[in-house]
Amino acid sequence: MELNVYGRNVKVPDRFRDYAEEKVEKFEKLNDRVDEIDVKVSKVGNGPQSMTVEITVKGRGPVLRAEAQGTDKFAVFDDAFTKLLERLRRARDRRKIHRGNHRPVSVSEATGSIPVIDGDSGGQVPIEQIVLNQDNSADSAYDSEYPLTDDVPPVEIRRKTFPTEKITIDQAVDRMELVGHDFYLFVDSELDRPAAVYRRKGWTYGVIVLGDDVPAEGIKETRAYHSHSEA
Repeated sequence: MELNVYGRNVKVPDRFRDYAEEKVEKFEKLNDRVDEIDVKVSKVGNGPQSMTVEITVKGRGPVLRAEAQGTDKFAVFDDAFTKLLERLRRARDRRKIHRGNHRPVSVSEATGSIPVIDGDSGGQVPIEQIVLNQDNSADSAYDSEYPLTDDVPPVEIRRKTFPTEKITIDQAVDRMELVGHDFYLFVDSELDRPAAVYRRKGWTYGVIVLGDDVPAEGIKETRAYHSHSEA
């Protein structure tokens, strides 16, 4: 396995390289299909999120990538490395669900036996109500109106262009999970059309396919995920 550690706008000490090498050795034991690991350390400004560490794992399967931000490069590396392990675990769990017809325990099932919590008034508050109140508090941040001024900066739109690659929907799901994105663009090898797979609630996914010969309301269908050997 080849390990590449390099910095952008920051000097990477040998101690950090040794630390990264020790960590990735553990990852290699979990996934024997690793050929190369790139660790990129970037620094922008002096704020609380000035340090960014991006870890990219390349091998015979799809690319696995994660990044984190903070002030200390060692702590940020640990955060990114933890995300890598989590994405690898999700990919393995997804294959187990397909092969063994099992699924992860839902939140309602996992918390069903937890006793209710006493509220401020002495009454008992179900845990579902606590979660609902938290969601409402978060939504309230968008309820208040604020005046627009002429000093509002222009909206920035960035464009990225990637080479097209024909893969199956299942491969697209695997690659989306391994890079930690909420969607993944690809060309559906079955239909030979541009498509985008995206994550829905729970362990379900959606896919949008473009085509000129379909009705305006679109065509809906549901299918099962099939584990692919490359994941």
